[in-house]
Amino acid sequence: MTHIDVRSALQSSVDGDFSDLVTRRTGAAVRTLIEHQLEGLAAGTVAFLDFTHIGILDRSCADEFVAKLMLPLTTEHPTRDGYVVIHGITEEHLETIEAVLETHGLALVVQFAAADARLVGAVSEEERRCWELVMRHGSAPAEAVAAEIGMPCERCQQMLEGLARRRLLKRKANHFYPLGHAA
Repeated sequence: MTHIDVRSALQSSVDGDFSDLVTRRTGAAVRTLIEHQLEGLAAGTVAFLDFTHIGILDRSCADEFVAKLMLPLTTEHPTRDGYVVIHGITEEHLETIEAVLETHGLALVVQFAAADARLVGAVSEEERRCWELVMRHGSAPAEAVAAEIGMPCERCQQMLEGLARRRLLKRKANHFYPLGHAA
């Protein structure tokens, strides 16, 4: 796991002492800097992008920063072998991030300052239920998730594998793990 302070990235990307992520240009500058940091990480690393010291996050900046940062991780052939969790967000940040993710058909794991994690963006209710069950147990094989939810095992396996391909869960052998869990 690695921690990336988004405000520090913002300070390094633009002139001045800012804590707000506004404008598409600012989003591009911050994304570029963070992409370089992610490229240097070991395969499978979870990067926690810390928004604790970010004030305003506008939609154009979120589109340029969050959506474009997530695209290389969620395609059929990702260009980076890692995971991203957005940490320390507020409800206001969440509203903006979710709108951008929905627009692009993306999803990610967000973690509030109180440490509760949520799956946000373009996911079905069934996917969300499977993800939440893995989160609650800390790890689980598809058979256990399917039995607890009351879903056919094959369907549950496909859903969990899809969540793992989208970098929303980790997978090792027959078990699925939350991001941040040592799999």
